[in-house]
Amino acid sequence: MAGEWPNMLWGDITFLEYGKGLRGYEDGIGPYRVYGTNGPIGWHNEPLCPHSTVIVGRKGAYRGIHYSSGPCFVIDTAFYLEPRVEFDMRWAYYQLLTHDINSMDSGSAIPSTSRDAFYGLPVRFPPLQEQHAIAHILGTLDDKIELNRRMNETLEGIARAIFKSWFVDFDPVRAKAEGRDPGLPKPLADLFPDSFEESELGEIPRGWEVRSLDEIALFLNGLALQKYPPTDGRSLPVIKIAQLRAGNTSGADRASADLEPDYIVQDGDILFSWSGSLECELWAGGPGALNQHLFKVTSARYPRWLCYLGIHQHLDDFRHIAAGKATTMGHIQRHHLSDARLSVPSPELLRAMDAVIQPIVECTWRRKVQSRTLATIRDTLLPKLISGELRVKDAERFADHGVGGSVRFQRAGRKRSS
Repeated sequence: MAGEWPNMLWGDITFLEYGKGLRGYEDGIGPYRVYGTNGPIGWHNEPLCPHSTVIVGRKGAYRGIHYSSGPCFVIDTAFYLEPRVEFDMRWAYYQLLTHDINSMDSGSAIPSTSRDAFYGLPVRFPPLQEQHAIAHILGTLDDKIELNRRMNETLEGIARAIFKSWFVDFDPVRAKAEGRDPGLPKPLADLFPDSFEESELGEIPRGWEVRSLDEIALFLNGLALQKYPPTDGRSLPVIKIAQLRAGNTSGADRASADLEPDYIVQDGDILFSWSGSLECELWAGGPGALNQHLFKVTSARYPRWLCYLGIHQHLDDFRHIAAGKATTMGHIQRHHLSDARLSVPSPELLRAMDAVIQPIVECTWRRKVQSRTLATIRDTLLPKLISGELRVKDAERFADHGVGGSVRFQRAGRKRSS
């Protein structure tokens, strides 16, 4: 039972060690992560902490809690844990996530974490086997979320590289024009032309057409949603630039759910912020209401990936235009979408391209949706496991051998089922 777990203080089980000053970590190429008060910030060739640890933010208005699975370097804006007694370091990380470190203040001019205040925080200290089990369950969810992030990063890079090769550098066409093998499956390679023709963009593949972004896609600007307050207890989170950048609607304002369907955002929609911080993302944060300063980008004629990657092809130019605006919030205008042009292949070749690129692009936002679900499960389980309200059944066996498939739980204070 959770009541069997002794009530202790963090000062009973660990020290807070100071980080050290370090230069050049931003451009470092060493094998060891460098952590500051808000998390990973660079690399170094030597560790300060020789083992896995938890990094606790020491200075700043926002001080985070972060986990390093191996040796790392911690700079002087943060502490790291050095155990007094044996415990599972990843369990300690999840345990500390249940505390509001940012509510601590040493009273200095810059908000900072006090060692004494930290040492006085309560902690329920389960047996080591249960610590391992709790850390394994929550860690498995976080590891999958991180794996999804890395896979998406790789796939995004692959999609952009293919797009640049086919739509900007025209590599398959150049190869065929020079009598070289374009390195593609023959049915696809045969659909690429073997010569160029002049256009307003310069030389483009013969038979291709030049289209502006606003000819390829519809750019629907969002609403001033303060004019559409929630009604009858039904509402949607408002998706603004901040939500677009975060990838979720945590803490978002609320608006009426009775909007025209075009202004309701769903997973997989392309959102493009045209002012402030110009970003273009495949949304995966759940249903929401489209706020002004965001375009929802759709097309009845062209595949979603062409719209998405086409915007990204021009995104640096758009950001340069916005940065040059003599206003507090830089932006682009509709005519910039008309000025941004792409060369577009024949419908037959575009369909063949779609078979290659569409699965790559589509699975990225679907993987983000999966990660959102995993994060919800983790956030639900975390306080219950850490408090002992929810117990891992047969924790010792779980920790020693691992569990394949589902994990059985029991609620503290209830008789185990046979």
